[in-house]
Order: sequence, then C-alpha cells, then structure tokens
Amino acid sequence: MNIIGNGVDIVENKRINKLIDDKKFIKRVFTNKEIRFSKNIKNKTNYYAKRFAAKEAFVKALGTGFRNNINFSDIEVINNKLGKPKINISKKVRTFIKKKFKLDKPKIYVSLSDENKHSIAYVILENT
Repeated sequence: MNIIGNGVDIVENKRINKLIDDKKFIKRVFTNKEIRFSKNIKNKTNYYAKRFAAKEAFVKALGTGFRNNINFSDIEVINNKLGKPKINISKKVRTFIKKKFKLDKPKIYVSLSDENKHSIAYVILENT
C-alpha cells in the first residue's frame, strides 16, 4: 500500500457563516445527505466549514484541485454512528481516479477538527 496523495485545508468559520443562508451556495457545495444531516446539528457554521475544508483537502490530495469536471457535490462528507468522518465520492470522481492512478478503489482517510475561528481537514489517499 502506498500513499498516492494528501491534502490539508483550513477555513475561517466566519467566511462560511456568511454563506450558509445562501441556498444556492449550500446546494452547489453540499450533497442532499449532508444538508439533511445538518438539520440535527447545533453549530451549522462549523459543520459546513469542516465539510468545505474536507472537500478542498480531497481535491488537493488528488493533485488537481477542482478541475476535470470535479465539483464540490461530487465529494460527500458524512459521519458514522460514532462520529468518525468518511468521504464518499461520485462515480465521476472514481472514474477519474481510475484513469489517473490506475486503481479501482482508493482508501480515503479524513480527519476534521474545528475551534471557534477555524475548521481544518486533512485527507490521505492510499492505494489498496
């Protein structure tokens, strides 16, 4: 197993706070599942900021940024029952990874953290 990419991103929470009332922004950046889950979250600013950072960190780990027709909504950040974050990717992103790295299913590790002013995400892509 080899690491094929890693990425990190930090977001100023107040920047996201200014955007979360904009329905177009939310629909463009987050999946329906992420939006649904946010309804149970007290601190929506940090919730969305961590996911925004994770999506940015993921495309940095790919080494492409948001190019090759990859959009924010192609990357979904959810939590399991214990709260551990997980990244799901669209078929379009899986196809891109298969072409670029010659692998079918990369292992994706993600870590999220936040505090009052900032949220951060770190992503590692590994071939399995």
